[in-house]
Amino acid sequence: MKKHYEVRLSGAGGQGLGLAGRVFSEASIEADYNVCQTQSYGPEARGGTSRTDIIISRKEILYPNCRHLDILLAMNQESADKYADEVDEDGMILVDGTYVNQPPPGSRVYSFPLTARSLEEFNTPVAANIIAMGMLASLGRLFSIDVWVRAIEKTVPPRFLRMNLDAFEIGHREGREILNVEEGRVPMAYDRKQPVPEALKRNKR
Repeated sequence: MKKHYEVRLSGAGGQGLGLAGRVFSEASIEADYNVCQTQSYGPEARGGTSRTDIIISRKEILYPNCRHLDILLAMNQESADKYADEVDEDGMILVDGTYVNQPPPGSRVYSFPLTARSLEEFNTPVAANIIAMGMLASLGRLFSIDVWVRAIEKTVPPRFLRMNLDAFEIGHREGREILNVEEGRVPMAYDRKQPVPEALKRNKR
């Protein structure tokens, strides 16, 4: 992993970007990074474009604003259009294909129907944000699964813990499968037929 990341989680108000940001920040702290998180509020907080910015660094963070994004999550078309140009050339973009019909160009742009998958698996759209965290974790090779599980356990209310751990597992698996295809690895290294990692079995009912 790099020593410094600038991350933006963006979409519409009500898509759980604040929670996703807290999970990402907590995972970064668990992995011994310094963290700075900022979140937009105001008239865009419902229905328009909202965002959570996270800077993580092995060094002291002297400037709290993102200038060159390493990772962008865009959960609606407006966010993809608005922020794609702020991503570095070697940065990564993940868009929710449920709502983003025109992903930005780039070699590390991934489109996955996050909200549709959440509806399919849990009969609610609210887990799309944590499915996204699982995909970012695997696509970006960010931290260990244990680190993410501890972050989710610390951040998510107990009654929603199982759903969010399952959502993270789904996202992580899908991200690994994308990487395996890109890297020409067959069979898949992490697919539905393989055992669930021990960390994700925790609290399984």
